[in-house]
Amino acid sequence: MKENRYDDEAFFEKYSQMNRSVQGLSGAGEWSELKKLLPDFAGKRVLDLGCGYGWHCIYAHDQKASYVLGTDISEKMLDTAKKKSEGKNIAYRRSAMEDLELEPESFDVVISSLAFHYVADFPAMVKKIEAWLVPGGEFVFSVEHPVFTAQGSQDWYYGEDGEILHFPVDNYYYEGKRDAVFLGEHVVKYHRTLTTYLNTLLDHGFCIRRIVEPQPPEEMMDLPGMKDEMRRPMMLLTAAQKRMDVKK
Repeated sequence: MKENRYDDEAFFEKYSQMNRSVQGLSGAGEWSELKKLLPDFAGKRVLDLGCGYGWHCIYAHDQKASYVLGTDISEKMLDTAKKKSEGKNIAYRRSAMEDLELEPESFDVVISSLAFHYVADFPAMVKKIEAWLVPGGEFVFSVEHPVFTAQGSQDWYYGEDGEILHFPVDNYYYEGKRDAVFLGEHVVKYHRTLTTYLNTLLDHGFCIRRIVEPQPPEEMMDLPGMKDEMRRPMMLLTAAQKRMDVKK
């Protein structure tokens, strides 16, 4: 059974108060850089894995995508996404992304925002995505940076007076399950190295177009704690493309 903390009432309530939940894409610190990696959606069939509130689905729809499917394991997430998408031609499906069964070459673009670090078997997931994309199809995703996931706690080390000393990076090469703390709650996440993320793409029929370790945008630097986000990378953004010569 895949973990689904987002259907826990207390956890979901905390998530709903985050800037990215309240403000949408404009409240996500990485959006200004992620937006640059996205392809032209006009006339494209788009799949959003781990769609959450549906913000990226709505964006793809508003950019004239011909078909948008958002999937998520959380019923609460999908209920919210449907409400925010009311009146828009967006399809939603409840499923863990690892369990999805979709037709080969049925999408032109696959996107995913901060979801793959919940997936235990990344290579198997990428293999599925490659099959779902048409040759030349685009794959753009964000994950928590391997520096951020390595030690597991995902919190700073503090001094006696509560001041931030440094961010711990430990057991980097030991990939696998981590007991992370997110929104004050214990959550299972999966750490993998930067090498694994990138070589998995190369090994499964993709070429890499762009890699970004996004910094906080200037307009957010006055928010509490944001200046400390310059001290270590928190996210990794990747844009890849399915090779035209991939053989089945």
